[in-house]
Amino acid sequence: MRRCNRVTSFVLTIFAGLVVPVLFAAQAAATEEKASAAWDVKDPPGPKAQVRIDTTRGTWISLDISPDGRTIVFDLLGDIYAMPIAGGEAKALTHGLAWDFQPRFSPDGRHIAFISDAGGGENVWVMDADGGNARQVTDEDFRLLGNPVWSPDGRFIVARKHFTTRRSLGTGELWLYDVAAGGAGVQLVKRPNEHYQKELGEPAFSPDGRFLYYTQASTPGDRFQYAVDSNKDIFHIKRLELATGKIVDFVTGPGGAVRPTPSPDGRYLAFVRRIRSVSALWIKDLTSGEERPVHQPLDDDMQETWGVQGMYPNFAWTPDSSAIIFWGGGKIHRLSPADGKLTDIPFHVKDSRTVVEAVRFQHQVAPDRFRTKMVRFPVVSPDGRRAVFESLGKLWVKRLPDGRPHRLTRDETGARELFPAFSRDGRSVVFVRWSDAELGSVRIVPSKGGKARVISPEPGHYWNPVFSPDGRTVVVERRTGGWLTSPLWSLDPGIHAIDVKTKRMRRITDRGRHPQFAASGERLYFVRDGKKHEFVSSDLNGEAVRVHARSQYGVDFAIAPDGRHLAYREGYQVYLLPLPPGGVLDLKPGAKALPIRRVSPNGSS
Repeated sequence: MRRCNRVTSFVLTIFAGLVVPVLFAAQAAATEEKASAAWDVKDPPGPKAQVRIDTTRGTWISLDISPDGRTIVFDLLGDIYAMPIAGGEAKALTHGLAWDFQPRFSPDGRHIAFISDAGGGENVWVMDADGGNARQVTDEDFRLLGNPVWSPDGRFIVARKHFTTRRSLGTGELWLYDVAAGGAGVQLVKRPNEHYQKELGEPAFSPDGRFLYYTQASTPGDRFQYAVDSNKDIFHIKRLELATGKIVDFVTGPGGAVRPTPSPDGRYLAFVRRIRSVSALWIKDLTSGEERPVHQPLDDDMQETWGVQGMYPNFAWTPDSSAIIFWGGGKIHRLSPADGKLTDIPFHVKDSRTVVEAVRFQHQVAPDRFRTKMVRFPVVSPDGRRAVFESLGKLWVKRLPDGRPHRLTRDETGARELFPAFSRDGRSVVFVRWSDAELGSVRIVPSKGGKARVISPEPGHYWNPVFSPDGRTVVVERRTGGWLTSPLWSLDPGIHAIDVKTKRMRRITDRGRHPQFAASGERLYFVRDGKKHEFVSSDLNGEAVRVHARSQYGVDFAIAPDGRHLAYREGYQVYLLPLPPGGVLDLKPGAKALPIRRVSPNGSS
C-alpha cells in the first residue's frame, strides 16, 4: 500500500495537470438540469423591445420585378416588402424575428421564393405574392441555402448550398428542388473537391431554360486567398448546359464577372465587373459577344472577400428587357442600357422590428481578489503539503488542500515567471524569469516565498529547469529564439548544467528536452524527438546514452523519483507502467509486454 501511494504521488506531481481540477477549481454544486423547450427563431426567450423604422434608404438590398412589370419586391433588415414599380410606400410581406431575404417572383407571378431562417436555418421558402401561405420547401439543418431562382416553367428552384472545409471558409454547390414536393434535391453543379474553399454560387436560368449561369472564383488553387488583386481575372461567370452537363467559362477577364442576370428576351446578360477599384454594371450581347459597361459606380462588390449570399445583391430586368432595376448607394435605381438614362425609384419603409435584448452581465472591472481561469505549470512539493503554480504571469504558492495562494517572489515588474520545480528537500523552487527586453534567466527562491536569486550566467531562452537530487546543480533546456522572441542568445541550444554556487554553466547534450533525474544524480533522463519520441538517459557529460522507451505518439515522459516507474502522455491521456532495468519499451495503449495503466480521467491530461 505504501509503494502504491508513492506511485500515485509521483503521477500527480509530474503531471500536475491531473490535479488542477482538485486543487484549484471550485466545486460546483450539483443541480438538476431542466429540459429546455425547443428553440423557436420567431419567439426566442428573453425580454424584447420594439424598434421603429422610418427610412427611404437601405443597405445591400436584393430585389426582383413581377412578370407583369407592376411590382418590385425587395428585402430590408430581414423582412420582405413590395411596392409599385414607380416607387412609393412599401408594404411588408413578411414580419417577425426570422431573417427573410433574396425574394424572387415565380414565372407566373403568383408566388415569391425567398430565403428564411424561420425553421432554424437558412432554407428556401415560398409564399403567395401577397405574403400569405408561407411554407418551407427545403429542410437543410447544416448546409444552408441561398440565392434561390425559379426555373422558367416554375416547377423547380435552384439554390446555392453552402459547404465548409476544415477552415471556417467554404464554397457552394448548386442544387435543384421540386417546388411542390420538396425533397433532398438534385445536385447540378458540384464543388471541384472536398477541400475547395472558394466561392461558387449566384445561379440564374436563361429565359428558355436551356442554360444555368453561375459565378465561381478563378484564382489558382483550392485555398481561399485574402487580398486578391481585383484588376486581374478573379471571378468567372460560367454557363452550364442542362441537357448535356457541359460547362464553359462564359464571361472572363480583368475585374472579374459576378451576379449574372439574363434579360427576359434572351439578348443580353447583365453582370457586375470591376473597373480598377470601382464596381460597375455591364451587359454582354449574347449574339455578338460584345461586353460594355452601362453604369458606374455601384456599391463595392465582394470579390476580394467572401460572399456566402452572393458577390452583389440581386437585380432584375423589366419584363420588356428595356431597363435594369438595381440597388446602389442606399437607393433603388432604374437604368436604360440603351441610352444610359438613370432614374431613382423612391421607396418608404415605415415599420417596426422586434429586438431581443442583449444578455448582459455585471462585472467588477478591477476587484482586489478574483478566481483565475488559467493555471499553468502546477507542481506539488515532495511532502505533498504545498503547491506552486503560475497564473497571471507570476508564481503562486498555497498550502494544500485549502490554503490561500500568495506570491512566491517579490518581483513587481512585468516579467513572467515560468516552469517552477521543487528541490528534493522541498526548501527551494527553481524557475525561469522571462521578459522580452531582458530575455530569460534561471532563478532560485525559497519555497515559502521570498527574494529570488539568479544562477544563470547569461541571458537565454531557458525552459524546464530541474534540481539534481543533491540540490547542487540545476539542469535546464536552452532553446533558440526568433519569430516572436529575440533571436539573440540562441547560439548554444541543448541541455545545460548550472552549478548553483559558482553559476558556471556547461552543455551536456545538444539534443533533448525535458531533463529530469531519478533517485541518483549519476544519470540524466530526457526526451529526444525524431521519427519517434524517445525517453533516454546519459551520464552528466552526455555520454553513455541509453534508450529506455520510445513511442510514436507519446510526447511527454516522466520517471518516478525512485526510478521504478515511468509515466507518459499520449492522446490527452496519461499512462503508468513499471520501468525495467534494461531493454527498450515500445509504448502504446494496449501493449501487453508490461502492464500499462491509464491513470487520467477521460478527456484530461
